[in-house]
Amino acid sequence: MTQRPTPEEVAEWLVEENRRTAQIIRRHGVFIQYVGSDDVRRSTAFAYTVGLFGLGHPELLVLGLSSSTAGSLLNTVAERVRAGADLSPGQVLEFEEWTHRVAVEVLPNPAQILFAANSYYQRPDEASVPAYQLSYDDRDGRFPWDAGYDVPAWIQPRPGEFRA
Repeated sequence: MTQRPTPEEVAEWLVEENRRTAQIIRRHGVFIQYVGSDDVRRSTAFAYTVGLFGLGHPELLVLGLSSSTAGSLLNTVAERVRAGADLSPGQVLEFEEWTHRVAVEVLPNPAQILFAANSYYQRPDEASVPAYQLSYDDRDGRFPWDAGYDVPAWIQPRPGEFRA
């Protein structure tokens, strides 16, 4: 039987995680937090950025993608932001290296998902870092709000419907 960590041990672990996050942000410009399995048939995997809030921009979240696809997408979009792009809700992004488009949507419940970002920026739930959900289209170019969208709703829930 394993013992639960003490509050002091948890606090030490969080300090080390935030230190590691800061090192990655300094080195790469953004940290990607991936949660879940690459087997998306089991549960909704998700990934989000940490580091864009420090530039005055909402963090980015994507749901239902493998770690490599999510990481590539978030790094690509984060690089655009770091280069000066200011994303806004309703904007649709296209990519040379990925056949899908993504729509930028406000995430109404970031405190229920972006735990690493809120820890890093020392933000309480009621003052969570803001975030945009990047919703991708299906193989036929339809978004989740379009009739006939063919990705199951549990893979890419609408903004506000998902909690970590």
